Formats: sequence, structure tokens, C-alpha cells
Amino acid sequence: MKTIGLLAGVGRLPVEFARAARGMGFTVIAVGVVPGVDTELEQVADKAYHISVGQLQEIITTLKNAGVTEVTMLGKVTKELMFTGAVQLDSRIQKLLASLTDNSDDSIMLAFVRELAGEGLGVLDQTALLRTLMPGPGVLTNRKPTEEEQADLEFGFAMAKEIGRLDIGQTVVVKNCAVMAVEAIEGTDVCIRRGGELGRGGVRVAKVAKPNQDMRFDVPAVGPNTMESMIIAGATALVMEAGKTLLVDRETVIKMANDHGITILVM
Repeated sequence: MKTIGLLAGVGRLPVEFARAARGMGFTVIAVGVVPGVDTELEQVADKAYHISVGQLQEIITTLKNAGVTEVTMLGKVTKELMFTGAVQLDSRIQKLLASLTDNSDDSIMLAFVRELAGEGLGVLDQTALLRTLMPGPGVLTNRKPTEEEQADLEFGFAMAKEIGRLDIGQTVVVKNCAVMAVEAIEGTDVCIRRGGELGRGGVRVAKVAKPNQDMRFDVPAVGPNTMESMIIAGATALVMEAGKTLLVDRETVIKMANDHGITILVM
């Protein structure tokens, strides 16, 4: 039986992955790297540890001692943690960060991947066991977009692709074909709520993959928390990228959208 490591952040994706992996015969060694990791992970993984994302050496040692040779990284881990002093950084990760020419998401994650690879820990495609969570093109909700919403969603999709190309973020909030908010270090949910405040409701949200998305990390995902933020923001529509965006807890997300008159378009 093959042993696989799971570096887990916040959200349901780590749980979904662990359940799928064990169902396929893998032994799952999970490491929760931030506070707030779903407590169910301890039940669905074979072994679960809690080690701060800043303690890189301890994470590597734990995985190797458990016989792990391949790792996947899933769940929300905001880069903000490393810049606010919220987590203590060991000497190994301090050295890694000091070696970078910039602190963009891809630069940090690629350096992290190289560090793991140097220890014999290969990093898997995040979606390798979760492709069923990536919907194809179409409208997922009862209500289709209006003409005005369709125009905003197409505009938002294009704008989100551009910020993805620049490695800034993957989410844009728009209204009347004007950008209300762009996701950066704060993450998707804060971006959506800020966009709703600035647009005074009636906004649309676009969530897409980067044009050159590395499927080993930072694959875009939409879940109940995303929808909750949209409801608070007064958003009326969401567009996701077909085949490249994970839809977590699909039934719950669609029900929340239908209950609040929100349309979800996959394109």
C-alpha cells in the first residue's frame, strides 16, 4: 500500500482528498499546517499531525519518518501569515525566503516544491484524485445569467485571467463592466466582501485558474465559504473556469446559490 503525504490548509478539500485517497488504497499522512484545519481530517487520514507552516524542517522530517515519498498540498494557507509574524519561521524556511528575488505566490510555492523535491518528496498534481470536483461548461443553478450579468461575467473572467497572468490573484469582483476589487494577499473571501461594499451590492464574481497554472499548488476552488461571502456582498452571479476550478461540496453551494437567487456559470 502506497503512502501519500497531505499538507493541509483550511477548508474541505483536504478532507475530500484524504477520503478519496484512502478509498483508492493509499495510506494518508496528513499534516495540518495552519490553525482552523477541518477537524474531520483526523478521522479520515491514517495519521494526522499539526505542524506550523513555518516549521519546514519538522514537516519534512515527519513526512520522511512516515515513509512518504509523494505529497499533495490542499486547503487555504494565506501568504499573509508569513508577513504578519503570525507564525514562527524556522531557519530553513527563513533561508528559503531570503533566496527569492520576489515574494509572489508562484515564487514561494515553486521554492517550497524544490525544497521538498531535494528531500525526495515529490509534489503531486492537486487535482490528481479530485477531478470529479471540476465541473464542465454550463449553468449549474436554476437561474441563468441575465444579459447584463453575462456581460459582467465575461468581462470579469478576462480581468481575472490577467491578474492571474501577473500572479496577483485569481478572483475579481465586477459591476457594470468595471472592476470593484482584485484579490491579492487577503484571499478570495475578503476580496469578495470588499467588492460588495464598494459596488454596493449587485456585483459579480469571477474565479479562474492562472493562464500557466501549476496544478501542483494554488488550484482555484469554490466552496460554501465562497458562496457565504457572495451572499454577504450582495453578489448576483459567479463565473468559474471549466475543468480548472474545484467545486467543493457542490450540492451545498448550488442550494445556497438557488436560495439567494445567485446564478453560477462555468465557462
